[in-house]
Amino acid sequence: MNDAVSIARDLVRCPSVTPADAGALGVLENLLKAAGFEVHRVTFGEPGTADIDNLYARIGDSAPHISFAGHTDVVPAGDEAAWTLGAFSGEVKDGFLYGRGAVDMKGGIACSVAAVLQYLADVGGKPKGSISFLITGDEEDISVNGTVKLLQWVAARGEKFDHCVLGEPSNVEVLGDCIKIGRRGSQSGTLIVDGVQGHVAYPHRAANPVPDISRLIVALSDEPLDHGSAQFQASNLEFTSVDVGNTASNVIAAQARAKFNIRFNDNHTQETLRALLEERLAKACGNRIRARIEWQPSNSNVFVTKPGAFTDLAVSAIEEVTGRKPELSTSGGTSDARFIASYCPVIEFGLVGQTMHQIDERVPVQDLEKLTQVYRGILTRYFG
Repeated sequence: MNDAVSIARDLVRCPSVTPADAGALGVLENLLKAAGFEVHRVTFGEPGTADIDNLYARIGDSAPHISFAGHTDVVPAGDEAAWTLGAFSGEVKDGFLYGRGAVDMKGGIACSVAAVLQYLADVGGKPKGSISFLITGDEEDISVNGTVKLLQWVAARGEKFDHCVLGEPSNVEVLGDCIKIGRRGSQSGTLIVDGVQGHVAYPHRAANPVPDISRLIVALSDEPLDHGSAQFQASNLEFTSVDVGNTASNVIAAQARAKFNIRFNDNHTQETLRALLEERLAKACGNRIRARIEWQPSNSNVFVTKPGAFTDLAVSAIEEVTGRKPELSTSGGTSDARFIASYCPVIEFGLVGQTMHQIDERVPVQDLEKLTQVYRGILTRYFG
């Protein structure tokens, strides 16, 4: 069956916990090949990471070109005995489809595939342009061998995208309440303060880094990074751990470390953000405290798709099916849209995210049917 519930069920029954594929991409490959898509399975890897299988499928060879993107990998099930139904059962009970990935985001992929197959059947098997699927197995982990490399691979073939819909669970409470049109960037680092180890009874012979790192944490996080922008909420810096690695209560530690993460808006780039924090640190240290920031590599830049014809088209399709006019939002964490945004305008619209990553992750069957109708409406308007 080519309906969204059947496709989602088949996908959920593949235990594709990152980096395993477990047959999930094969489910999609079979469906899309049967519909006339040219399908490519592409594996990417690099030293120190697991090889990841990805799928790119396209039908049509002309503009406009709309792509549906997503990921078939899922987070671990946790305590499988705690699930009402099996974590990878794909069973329907009381109007809900249960299973890891039902919401995030095999359900969204199933709806996009079902909608495309319906659309193609209605127009004689060929779109007035091109439709493609960008599906990765590397979103829930480090995201280095997935969408970012698949986009590069497609571009190297000379193909271009005009627009993209990413089926992440964007809605907060009910289907139709939110479209993600952008995301803040993410930058992590470690604040390191060097002291001098010594005996606690002789503090004058040591330099204790613990009080100093406490002062620096306050200095770096107390003053706002900004006050938001036209499309984004304010940037925020959050310290997530403080460590000295000291097991002895009578020894002053030689070093203290504090990890932090910043979610930043379009008032900053990674470079200007780092410079701002380095400046604050130097001021707070003065000539006494010896401290530095060890920055982590980041592939999470801020992006926004400006409201316009494409977002209006999506809003219209959503409103027609759900009766709700969705908010255009830039809230939340990161997603693969950050990579896609470098190639074409991208919006995120999928299921309601309330149970994603939880025990008993589940989606109402009715929402799968409605989301399929929304995607169908987007296609009709896009090629209309």
